[in-house]
Amino acid sequence: MDSAVKKKSIKAIGLIPTRLNSTRLPQKALMEINKIPLVIHTYKRAKLSKSLDDVFICCDDEIVFRKVKKFNAKVIMTSKFHKNGTERIYEAYKKLSKNFDLIIDIQGDEPLISPFHIDQVVSFHKKNLTADIILPTLKVKSKNNTNIVKVIKSINNYVLYLSRGNIPFEYKSSTSQIDKHLSIISFLPKALEKFALHKKTYLEKIEDIELLRAIEIGLKIKSLSLKGDSFSVDVLDDFNKASKKMINDKFFKLYKS
Repeated sequence: MDSAVKKKSIKAIGLIPTRLNSTRLPQKALMEINKIPLVIHTYKRAKLSKSLDDVFICCDDEIVFRKVKKFNAKVIMTSKFHKNGTERIYEAYKKLSKNFDLIIDIQGDEPLISPFHIDQVVSFHKKNLTADIILPTLKVKSKNNTNIVKVIKSINNYVLYLSRGNIPFEYKSSTSQIDKHLSIISFLPKALEKFALHKKTYLEKIEDIELLRAIEIGLKIKSLSLKGDSFSVDVLDDFNKASKKMINDKFFKLYKS
């Protein structure tokens, strides 16, 4: 089979995990920017991607379910008892009637996510199918912010470690930039299943970073560097920042009506 045809036939689904009672900013999924909930901003931007064959919101509460339905979003109800978004999308994926080759986890708290970034992640995974998971990063200024997950990679761009702390530690020299975890993650279905069925791991519990479980159980995570300025809404300052940036955002203009 011609490789171009083979790549073209690969099907990818976008799943957006969201829960109502987020810890740091309660009910942030339904906080509105220009009368549109955060999770719907993410959904509509994911729908602008050219590489996704379908997109679903995966929620844990009837309030979210009813709200997103008003915006004609596709939604799947999941359990309230998942420990993280990755486990949530696994349940949602099992409920689908179709099989997909790639499952794209798109965090619902990044209202400024770029459809181009989604396309780049999918394209990269299609070319690197020996990797279980693809995790993109953005270069940002080095700073002490525990809400930002930092990524350490090998020279072959495999993820070695993730941390909320300042890594690498500046012992002998300093660095002006770090690689920040971008919340678009591509899974092979078998890797998502292996992750979701495994109990929480030692480092995952300590750092509260779910992808550390993937590293600890031996899944291969490959990374690519992207350019842009997407960020998750973790606290009220993030929400206010996103609200200001949305005014002149080029993708928002495509779906705001």
